[in-house]
Amino acid sequence: MSGDREPELSPAEQSIVDLIDEAAITALTTALVEAPSENPGGTEGAAVEVLEKACRALGLAVDTHEVAPQRPNLIATLPGGDGPGLMFLGHSDVVPAGPNWTADPYTVRTRDGRLYGRGTTDMKGGIAAVVAAMSVLSRARDFGVALSGPVRLVCTVDEEEHGSGVRDFVGRPSDSDFLGCIVAEPTDMQVVRGCRGASYIEIDVTGRAAHSGRPSDGRSAIDAAAAIVDIVRADHRRLAETLDDLLGCGTWNVGIIRGGQGISVVAPTSYLGIDRRLMPDEDPHAIAETLRKTIREKKIDTDGISVEVRVTMEMPGFATAPDHPLVTAAVGSVTDAGTATSVGGWSAACDGGFVSRDLGIPSIVLGPGNINTDAHQPDESVAIADLVTAAKAYTLAGLRLLHPPAE
Repeated sequence: MSGDREPELSPAEQSIVDLIDEAAITALTTALVEAPSENPGGTEGAAVEVLEKACRALGLAVDTHEVAPQRPNLIATLPGGDGPGLMFLGHSDVVPAGPNWTADPYTVRTRDGRLYGRGTTDMKGGIAAVVAAMSVLSRARDFGVALSGPVRLVCTVDEEEHGSGVRDFVGRPSDSDFLGCIVAEPTDMQVVRGCRGASYIEIDVTGRAAHSGRPSDGRSAIDAAAAIVDIVRADHRRLAETLDDLLGCGTWNVGIIRGGQGISVVAPTSYLGIDRRLMPDEDPHAIAETLRKTIREKKIDTDGISVEVRVTMEMPGFATAPDHPLVTAAVGSVTDAGTATSVGGWSAACDGGFVSRDLGIPSIVLGPGNINTDAHQPDESVAIADLVTAAKAYTLAGLRLLHPPAE
């Protein structure tokens, strides 16, 4: 699907979209970025305070809840009718700035129509675009349009690490039903209807130290860890033999390996930190149990070797049907906002998997900026024009999904 046709906006839609304020989006993005919220290493409290102030100024109903000290989730709601609403999902944390920036990462610079700073793309610019859309949707009645359900922004903490914010959110009762959720992560305004999930599987191996001159007196934890890596590599190859058209396949990656006491000592301990990307129907705990079983079957954890396998992070995947109204409305809205789009899957993971799995709300990912070329790197930036396009697309999606029922 693409945006090669002429935009098709009704007069009311055009009038509402025309209210979108580029300067306001730029100002809110700037304020959010300049309230640093690195994770790990900081808190999201200052950034959420900025967002809360902006939402209250627009007359939105705002609720915050501390998941941990100075780490509050925020929920901002634009009331509508009694029907199902539309949810937007974002996160307030950013990855650490890291080295090699050409200027202060938390002082926003504007150059060639782009905003530079940590979080401009991932994903404070997307949040600002959602707030802009909610601002103009709040005036829809002025143009004869009544929303059939609420519009809600959910902004969670800790998305970049362990997902404590979204876990807290989905564990709380909701006062509304939602027909869909748009995650405003950076997709370059492509409509992502499915994401793989992610999990961390950490393994501690314990052996027995001995003098390296007589290695048979000890039990090498490094040798055992190497055998486990062989299991992981073999399963990675097996998974690649069957590819899903949308999401490909699950993958393994051994990201960290540590072990040993000294060159002349048989290694008494070893550690593996493994990333296991998940298909929507996969459970990391079941995967970890299968790994434990294989380790036992291959007798790696015998004769003085013990192995502990644990899941320390999980983020579920999801897939929404290509003909779901959320998907089709998003495609039409992006196109009518003046940008070409397509429908596909995403190799990254996001909080939308929890909303889809635990709350049963169909989800897509759609936002300004490019996760591969702009996010998680020095001199992160986003085009101001893309923020405006996102705000227009979110506005149109809200208008088209939250229409009054036919008489």
